Amino acid sequence: MPLARPANPKANVLEHFSLNGKVAAVTGGARGIGLEVVRGLAEAGARAVALIYTSSKNAEETAEQISKDTGATVKAYKSDVTDKDTITATINQVAKDFGKLDICVANAGIASHYDSLDYTADQWHDIMRVNLDGAMFTAQAAGKVFKQQGPGAGSMIFTASVSGILVNIPQKQAAYNASKAAVIHLAKSLAVEWVDFGRVNCISPGFIETDMIGTLPKEWSEKWPELIPGTRFCDAAELKGAYVYLASDASSYMTGANLVIDGGYTLP
Repeated sequence: MPLARPANPKANVLEHFSLNGKVAAVTGGARGIGLEVVRGLAEAGARAVALIYTSSKNAEETAEQISKDTGATVKAYKSDVTDKDTITATINQVAKDFGKLDICVANAGIASHYDSLDYTADQWHDIMRVNLDGAMFTAQAAGKVFKQQGPGAGSMIFTASVSGILVNIPQKQAAYNASKAAVIHLAKSLAVEWVDFGRVNCISPGFIETDMIGTLPKEWSEKWPELIPGTRFCDAAELKGAYVYLASDASSYMTGANLVIDGGYTLP
């Protein structure tokens, strides 16, 4: 079965970007990049977006507000991407609640910073369980739904990182870097396996203005802009267009790609 074609390739280009009638699920959707992805998919016309979160206290209120702002149905689901049965049940519930699943964004992730010689087993496993295992379990659940729905049914998008293709400085984060490199290759592997029923792509952001940056040493955040040709951090909202692109028919012939959005950070 060949890679699915859009219903009307010659339609007006803006129609290709529309998510009208689509149903999406986003893990890590209550804050940072994930929150902007939820908002962007809703703004692009998605009928329903599942905001999947683990610990946010305001997830339901956030979902309700985006619903009011966009007219889409945005519903919060508490889940745990590190538990295969739990995230599978959540993805299946989303598909049941809205009758289908067209788009899934595996965005949940964590970071830590330790010297490579000092990692404990738990510190290493914590990163891998969320960033890699969680991404795989989310994708596996979504992929099974896509396959049941038929040819060309789904778009799977992973949030990776430029850390998956380079080594950041001055921070030490071998586990995080390794986990994101694995996610990028996982996406490529699934893209080949899933060509009959879905497309699989990655977005690799650079330095994004999120709460996480504010908790890190000031000397790091002062040094990073010096390494970026764009000389600034990215507002998380600047990424939502890329997720809409990969979720929509505008990228109908793109699978296995890794979109790097980093202000030129990886170029020098």
